[in-house]
Amino acid sequence: MSDEIAEEAYRFLRAHLSGRIRFDGERVEIRVAPTPDGNLVAPVMVAMLRAVDVAIELPDDSDESLVLQVTLEQITEEGPDGALCDRWCFYHGEPPDVRWAKVQVDAARFKGYFIDGQALVRPNAFAAQEPALCKELNAHCQPAVIAAAATASSGGHRLVDPKVVGVDPWGIDARAQIGIARIPAEPPFAAPAEVRPWLERIAASAR
Repeated sequence: MSDEIAEEAYRFLRAHLSGRIRFDGERVEIRVAPTPDGNLVAPVMVAMLRAVDVAIELPDDSDESLVLQVTLEQITEEGPDGALCDRWCFYHGEPPDVRWAKVQVDAARFKGYFIDGQALVRPNAFAAQEPALCKELNAHCQPAVIAAAATASSGGHRLVDPKVVGVDPWGIDARAQIGIARIPAEPPFAAPAEVRPWLERIAASAR
């Protein structure tokens, strides 16, 4: 497996946070959110937590999809990982289930390749600055976020009233009516201070 395939799989993962979870012969819709340590978090059913073999299909089980083999670890809103539950809600709104799990990616299958889970787990180096950065972008850069999302979308899709909910070295997550839109950064941001000027340059070039 090449580094290019792992990179493509990571970008695909971050652009597809909705799909289906497969467990004990069942398939249920699921939405995940990235955590600061590079794994995922999601609301889950008790049966999912008890299952031995669990996989997440993003966005479905087609040949072009990403299939993650995962391990679920139950967490609670009142426990030390409660902030992860809040993070999911920032991304997706009201949860469909009352139990929560940290989702560890053990392995993946993408375009016929098998990928070690660690290749898809990237801690967010901007985690400490992320809340303030999201607040700044939402207060001052909404038109630039809309322009950048349209540029990143193959169909030029324009977001309606987007809210930035996540920023990391590899891109920006914006929540809008269509769900979560991923705006990839190419090349990756070297520091949080690069994000706003980058967005503003894209907006200026789109005028």
